[in-house]
Amino acid sequence: MADPDSTEMAGPDSTEMASFSSTLQASSSTSGPHSYSYDVFLSFRGEDTRKNFTDHLYNTLVAYGIRTFRDDEELQKGDYIKSGLSTAIQDSKIFLIILSENYDTSKWCLNELVKIIECTTADDQDKRVIPVFYHVQPRDVGHQSGSFQDAFLNHEKYANQEKKEMIKKWRIALEKVAKLSGYHVDNQL
Repeated sequence: MADPDSTEMAGPDSTEMASFSSTLQASSSTSGPHSYSYDVFLSFRGEDTRKNFTDHLYNTLVAYGIRTFRDDEELQKGDYIKSGLSTAIQDSKIFLIILSENYDTSKWCLNELVKIIECTTADDQDKRVIPVFYHVQPRDVGHQSGSFQDAFLNHEKYANQEKKEMIKKWRIALEKVAKLSGYHVDNQL
C-alpha cells in the first residue's frame, strides 16, 4: 500500500500488503507501558469485506507474525460476543477500521467503533486508530452523507430517546475517525 496519508490507491497487491504489514509490525512492536494480547484489532462489516479485502489483510498480518483480532477467528465458541469484543478492544494496540459502504448499517459495527474511540481517547495514549476507507469517501463518513446518510436516516426512523443518544455517539465516532490519516482503497483489482 502507499503512504498512510495517501487519499487514493488502487486495490492492494502483495507488495503493498507486505509494506503495510511491515509498517504495522513496526508500530506494534514499539514498547510502551502495556503488554497487549493483540497488536491489531480489525473492525469491519462482514458482508462487505470479510471474504475479500479483510481476509487478505488478516492473512497477511498473521503471516508477518502480527497478532490480529478478527471476530470470527478469535472469539471462543460460547463466549458472550459483547464482552469478548469489549475485552479484545481493551487488549489491542492498533485498530484498523475498515469503513465500507454498509459499515454504518450495522449497529454492531457502530457500537464497536464507539468503544474503540472511547478506549483510544480515554484509556491509553499508546493506542492508535487507522481508518481504511474501502470504496467510500472520508467526507461521506465524517458528514454521514452518500450511502452513510441513507443508513442514518434508517437508524433514526422510530428511534426513542435512548437510541437517539446512541446515534449521536455513532455520529461523533464517525466524525473523529474520518479526520484521521488513513488508507483509501478504490477499484479492487
